[in-house]
Amino acid sequence: MKMKILVVDDEPSISMLLDFNLKLAGFEVHCVFDGEAVFEAIRSFRPDLLVLDLMLPKLDGIQVCRKLRSENNKVPIIMLTAMQDLNDKIAGLDNGADDYMTKPFSPQELISRIQAILRRSHSMPDGDPSSAQSIEIGNLIVQPGLREVKMNGQAVELTPKEFDLLVFLCRHRGKVLSRQQLLHGVWDYHFLGDTRIVDVHISHLRDKIEDNGRNPDYIMTIRNVGYKLTEPAVKESSG
Repeated sequence: MKMKILVVDDEPSISMLLDFNLKLAGFEVHCVFDGEAVFEAIRSFRPDLLVLDLMLPKLDGIQVCRKLRSENNKVPIIMLTAMQDLNDKIAGLDNGADDYMTKPFSPQELISRIQAILRRSHSMPDGDPSSAQSIEIGNLIVQPGLREVKMNGQAVELTPKEFDLLVFLCRHRGKVLSRQQLLHGVWDYHFLGDTRIVDVHISHLRDKIEDNGRNPDYIMTIRNVGYKLTEPAVKESSG
C-alpha cells in the first residue's frame, strides 16, 4: 500500500507542486487549504504524515500542531514556513512538529525528509530482533518494540521523534554524540541539517523524563560537542 501524505497549504502553486512531486515519488496525496480542514481529512484520509504550512486561514500551523498533540495524535508533521525568524521555526517544534523547511524549498529535499521520517516511524530501530528488547537505565524503562517509555513506573507520552531520539541515546549510552551524529542517526539526514532541531527535542525529552530539566540526571550536555545519556548517580539520603 502507498504511504499517505496530507498536504496543508493555502497557496495553490505550492499544493500543486507538492501533489505532483509526491505522487511521482509513489505517495498517495490529499490536499486541504486551511487549518480547520485538517481534522476531518485526518479522520477520512488517515495520513501517514502531514506537510503543514505555518501560515494558514482559520487555524494556523501552530494551532493545528498543538490541537493534534493535545489529542495524543502522533502523526509525523513537517512544518513549512516562509519566515526566516528562528523563533517561528522553533515554535513549530515546540508544539509538536518533527521537522521544518523554509520556503522556497527543493521538493526533492522535502521528499527525502519525508522518506526518512517514515522509515523511522514505520520500522523497528536498527532492523534487528534485539532492537525489541527492553532497555533499563536507572528508573527509566524504554520498550522499543511497544514504543513505550516509563519513568519511576509511570508511563511517559513522547512524540514519535522524541521516542526515536531517546532510543538512539539509550543504545549509545555513555557515548558523547554530536548534534550532527544525532541528526544522521535519528532524523536520517545525510546532509548538513539544522542542529537546532536536536536541541529542541532534547529539551522536550528532559522536560518529560527528568526530575529537573535544568539539572538533568540522564541527558547531559557536553559543551561545544553535543549530548550523552548516562546512568544517574545514586543520591545519598539525608540523615
